[in-house]
Amino acid sequence: MTDQHNRTCGRRTRSGNPCKVRISGSDVACGTHATEQDKAVAEAHRRGWNEGYKSGSESSASYSRSRIERLEQRVKELEEQLDEAKRVYEIGGHQVVDVGGYAYRWRGSTPLEVGDRVLLPENYVSRMKNGPGPTLGVVSKLGTTYRGSLSDIVSRAPAADG
Repeated sequence: MTDQHNRTCGRRTRSGNPCKVRISGSDVACGTHATEQDKAVAEAHRRGWNEGYKSGSESSASYSRSRIERLEQRVKELEEQLDEAKRVYEIGGHQVVDVGGYAYRWRGSTPLEVGDRVLLPENYVSRMKNGPGPTLGVVSKLGTTYRGSLSDIVSRAPAADG
């Protein structure tokens, strides 16, 4: 089999010797010796190769995207399972909720629900952002996986005006 990248035309010259012009890729003869049919076949081969390469690249990219999506979904499912296995809803007999990504303890008699508005205790950051006093928050999740000390929710917030 001829090396596609290091070959010569080989067609007979006027002197009868083989042409020594280097050709590559889809070409079957040099520009001087190639017939219209040779040129058409070489162009069809190039076009087919390019289309095949493009199709293969697109197929590979599509497969990769699909695989990434499946893996991301699986990671999400496993994170949810781990979260649920570690999540606690009460600590010391008091409800625990997530407000803005932070866990708080609720000592009220009526349990909180997701979406309930609450007043959170002042802290260093809230004082800088909102001034002194409690800050409004919304319960985003019931329970927590956090195991450190918790601040108490001050109270339920007054109903929103609207």
